[in-house]
Amino acid sequence: MAALELRSVSKAFKASKVLDSVSLAAEEGEIVCVFGPSGSGKTVLLRLIAGVEQADEGSIMLEGRDVTDTAPEARGVGMAFQNFALFPHMSAFDNVASALTARRASPEAIRGKVEKIARLLKIGHVLEHAPRELSNGQKQRTALARALVADPKILLLDDPLRNVDAKLRYEMRLELPALLRTSGSTVLYVTQDYKEAMALGDRIAVLLDGGVAQVAKPADIYREPATLGVARLFGDPAINLVPVQPLASPSGPKIGIGGASLSLPASYAHAIGKRCMLGLRPESLAVEAQPSQESFDVDLVAATPLNEKTLLLLRTADGRELLASEPNADEAPRRHGPAFARFDANAVLLFDAANGRRIAPQSA
Repeated sequence: MAALELRSVSKAFKASKVLDSVSLAAEEGEIVCVFGPSGSGKTVLLRLIAGVEQADEGSIMLEGRDVTDTAPEARGVGMAFQNFALFPHMSAFDNVASALTARRASPEAIRGKVEKIARLLKIGHVLEHAPRELSNGQKQRTALARALVADPKILLLDDPLRNVDAKLRYEMRLELPALLRTSGSTVLYVTQDYKEAMALGDRIAVLLDGGVAQVAKPADIYREPATLGVARLFGDPAINLVPVQPLASPSGPKIGIGGASLSLPASYAHAIGKRCMLGLRPESLAVEAQPSQESFDVDLVAATPLNEKTLLLLRTADGRELLASEPNADEAPRRHGPAFARFDANAVLLFDAANGRRIAPQSA
């Protein structure tokens, strides 16, 4: 039995349908990152689970219990809002303690619990401060502490690192997984940052066009995106997409790039004759000074060092631009001129051009 389950949940505002028959489950103690672009309905999804908004259709199950029509305070759900939502007239201590105060816990129990969670989140020194005296990072940790202190079975986090500075965001990406696992809560974590989703989630649920496009482990989402839309959302720089139509040859399926005929793995023989989009991650493209088997001519337009890697802008003989990335070398990066590129056949992604769905390789 899942700790949290959404069954065909839909929500519309006036004539605009934000969520359309969304189904999603999270197991006890699991961290599921809900990732998608702005406006895809991520926050609305959390508000439905918390009971702040009412679903138009479908049901919301918590530990097998239907809570679709249950009042928010009776659901046992904790939520940290993106805009912090701290009570301005209360100190940070009282904000964190508010859930325990509502339960009429003893003053000793409240102080012990608040101070414990404050130590974990490194806000013990600001507990007596008013929200207006806190930095955005301290506000974020205070809101998170308030959500965690009541030991909710279900914890909903609405993009909690969006309003903090880059250094703190990086630190919290490292610290949050251990902290959330210590809490024992089942977590739905909303984010617009794919790197954050990859770093924090046991699984990622990709929300697109009002529905769940894919739910999988982070590495599987990156290596085997279910659709073209999902593939475009993951990767920096973004995936290269080239329209191709695989053709039959005595040695297996072939595709054309920049005037060259290149081999696809035999496992894509079932795609022969179909209009496709070839997906090539920048790191799967190798750029070389000399031609080799299965390479194609390119013009190296520019090379831009980016810390641990160098980004290469390539132009094929037919004018198509591709991006490649490679680890930084000790020597000065190449700047421009004729070169040759080849791709790792095992890293190829192929999508149906008609519907955008990934074409999975098939064993012979």
